Amino acid sequence: MTSDLDSLSTDDLRQRAFDKARAAHDLGFFWDIVKHLRSSAAFATEDGSGGGLTGSISDAVEIVRELMGKDLGDEEPLLRAKFTAYLKD
Repeated sequence: MTSDLDSLSTDDLRQRAFDKARAAHDLGFFWDIVKHLRSSAAFATEDGSGGGLTGSISDAVEIVRELMGKDLGDEEPLLRAKFTAYLKD
């Protein structure tokens, strides 16, 4: 099965892993993925004040983009490995 997974695109791996996690109601998987996205670091440092609201929304949108496989950048190899490992379990 590993070779089958290796032949898939990162987007296909992401979709399969997300489908599996959704079906299992595995919030921990999604949280683990979010923690490794570069946008989540900026989001986590928000102080919750009204002045930071615009930044928080922008950061949240960027996290969703990354979760949906857009602009994975340097995180792609790590996320690809996480998706593959999750699908093998």
